[in-house]
Order: sequence, then C-alpha cells, then structure tokens
Amino acid sequence: MRTQWVQERLMQERLMDGRVKDSIRTQLHYAKKGIITKEMEYVANVENLSPELIRQEIERGRLIIPANINHTNLEPMGIGIATRTKINSNIGSSSLASSIEEEVEKVKVSIKYGADTIMDLSTGGDLDEIRKAVINASSVPIGTVPMYQILYDVKNDVLKLDIDTMLDVLRKQAKQGVSYFTIHCGFLLSHIPFVAKRKMGIVSRGGSLMASWMMHYHKENPFYEYFDEILKICQEYDVSLSLGDSLRPGCLYDASDEAQFAELKVLGELAKRAWEADVQVMIEGPGHVPLNQIERNVELQKQYCNQAPFYVLGPLVTDIAAGYDHIASAIGACVAAWKGVAMLCYVTPKEHLGLPNAKDVREGILAYKIAAHAADIARGRIGARDRDDAMSDARYSFDWNKQFELALDPDRAREYHDEALPQEVFKDAEFCSMCGPKFCSYKISQDIFKAHKQDEKESMAVNE
Repeated sequence: MRTQWVQERLMQERLMDGRVKDSIRTQLHYAKKGIITKEMEYVANVENLSPELIRQEIERGRLIIPANINHTNLEPMGIGIATRTKINSNIGSSSLASSIEEEVEKVKVSIKYGADTIMDLSTGGDLDEIRKAVINASSVPIGTVPMYQILYDVKNDVLKLDIDTMLDVLRKQAKQGVSYFTIHCGFLLSHIPFVAKRKMGIVSRGGSLMASWMMHYHKENPFYEYFDEILKICQEYDVSLSLGDSLRPGCLYDASDEAQFAELKVLGELAKRAWEADVQVMIEGPGHVPLNQIERNVELQKQYCNQAPFYVLGPLVTDIAAGYDHIASAIGACVAAWKGVAMLCYVTPKEHLGLPNAKDVREGILAYKIAAHAADIARGRIGARDRDDAMSDARYSFDWNKQFELALDPDRAREYHDEALPQEVFKDAEFCSMCGPKFCSYKISQDIFKAHKQDEKESMAVNE
C-alpha cells in the first residue's frame, strides 16, 4: 500500500515541477509544497481531523508522521499536540539475553495492547537480523538508538568511533525501514562541567558513551558536528529525528538543572536546522522529575524548541518505586501529557532492575495507555470520553461482555471477573463477586428508581 503511495507522490511532483529535483521524500517536504499525502489523509481519518489541519501542523513542525518509505506494512500515525497522546514501547535484546523470537513476541504484545510506536534498543545478538524481523513484524513505526549498533560495530571500543562508521550505521538502518532515530546530538563538550555537579551524572547510555569519546579526544560531539550529513540520510528515506536528551536527570535531585536545560536549548537550535532541511523532528525529555516541576519542564521545552512534539520518558515522580516504576512514571506521564507532551515512552516494572520480558511489556503499555487516555480526557479532546461513557452504560446495565470489550485490557478484565464466577451464566448476572446478589449498589439503585416510577404511575392514574 505505502509503496504505491510513495510512487504516486513522485509522479505528482513530476507533474507539478516537471521533474523530481532532489531526493527529499519527507512528509514535511510535501507539507511545505501544499501536498496532502496519503499518510496525512490516513492520520486525519484516524484522528477525526481534517487532512489540511494535519498538513498545516506538519508544516509548522508541531506534528510528525514517522513513516520510513521502506517500511511498507506500516500504518501511519501522527505525533503532535493536535492528535491524541501516543505511547512508545521499548523492546530489545542485551548481551545477556538475545533472541529474535523473543523480540518479535514483544512486538506482537506491544501492538496487541496498543503501543503507537516501538523502539528496538537491542545491544546483543545479531542486531541487523533482529531489526529486520522487528520491522517486518510491526505495523507501527520502529525507532532505534543507532549509537548502540555503532558501538557494537567497533567491538564495544568507544574510542574507535569515527563519523564514517556512524553514518554507515544510520544509512543501513534507514534502508531497513527504521522510521525514527534517537540521536544524542545536543550534548556538547561545554556541558560536561555542569554534569560534575550532579548526584548521578549521565544516565543515558548513548550520552555516557558520547561523553567518553569527547573527554578522551577533547573534541566536539560528532553527531553535532556532522548534523547536516545526518539530515541528508533522513531526507532520502523519510526518517524522523528524535533529538535525544543525553543529560536527562536520572534522579529527582538532578531534575531541572543547568545541564538538562543547556542541552535542551541546543536541541531547539538543531530542530530549526532539521526543519530547514525538511526533516521531521521531535524532542526527547526527562527522566526523573518531581510532580511540581513537570509543567515548567513542558513550558520550557515549548519555548526553547518552538513547539516541536515533546516525547518524554515518564517522568518518574519518585525514586523509590523499584518494581513499580511503571506506576510511579505513569503518574508523571499523565501530568506531562495533560500539560502538552505529545508522546510518552513507557516504563516497565523492570525499570532499573533488568531486561523486560513480554509480560513486563504488557504491564508497561497498559499503565501508559491509562495515563495517555486520562490526559486526553483532561485536555478535552473530542470523543476522548466516549468509551468511558459507553463503559458506564455497560456497567449499569450489567452487560459484562460489553465491559470486557471496552476495557483497555479485555483479557485481564475477563480474567479477573472469571476468577470467582467463571460459568457463562454469570455473564448475564446482575452482580459480581464483590457485592453478590444482595448488596450490589447498581441493582439497589435500579430497584429504587423502578419503585419510584411505579409510584408516580399509580399516582397519575388515581389523579386521572
């Protein structure tokens, strides 16, 4: 389907300009030309918005459609303040646990439970084959942190990094169909003194690797130095950039500090350069942030980055929820999305403890689906509460099967109901195992109203 769309766009450009003048294939490129692509139409239909609004938001840099031209089985989706809040699922192998089958299973679980994008953060095993399998199995955009494979390709010796190797990895992943790159390009040599004041230093894997290289050679970040070369690769395959926050705070103590905001300002400058090159871009954010600082973080991002879509990890609002960090971070994520964040990167119960499995992926996704949905309701998005209202009707009428269908996790809802009342006959029961048949408040309320209506009916009959 998307192969045909790409070919049609090239033909449309030829008709408008006489020939295709360059190799730019991005949604932003077409939006600037006034062209509404099939991807824009698809997103508009899903979001119940006009295609022209989607085009305008992309042109303004406030919305992106990450859709690599080579990911042909991808269903387009939009990330921006005009659309519903999106969530990302992180998967990936490690040097201690790597299996293509396990990662494909995580993809299937992610899509089943509602992830809007998936990031393959693999660092162990055959990275190219894992990524190929993940892209082929996914109908949602796939993102990566190319730095992980760059390090892998130089045999884990960060000092052997060079720009040719870095660009080769980017080009290879773009050809495979990766729809967005997290690039740690805003972390500069001049920021390192700020990090020394922190309790936890640099907690970003990509950021710490880049810091090792910069400190050893005392040279500027090559992702920053060669940013224009990165943009050329993104232009050709329509890879969106997720400008990474190398200096995100890893604990509440370090939140909203000089290092974090110094990098954020650079990311804003790089976003402008990306827009000038017709490359779509979003900005990554923290991290660990106290609840009362989240709104300020969002407002500063809007200010420094000209309202580019904000994509945040959490943020976690406490540092002591080990084993339950999906809950601690979903609290912060809900507030962040309410205040204007466009996409939330999920956190699983394994955060800070180990590599998540498929079960952990499910738990993380559902926590973030709740956070994103609650934020959409709070923002007053059209239709956001329709499902909730339908659930209320199903509950009050004891339509158990409809309740399961409307739940964010139908399997879990059915499972919990059936633990005590598994027989099919109880799907029509006017009670659950919590209150039983005699203490159900819904049933009592209904009986009261029925009796009241009957009294009114009889009173009217007497008066007549």
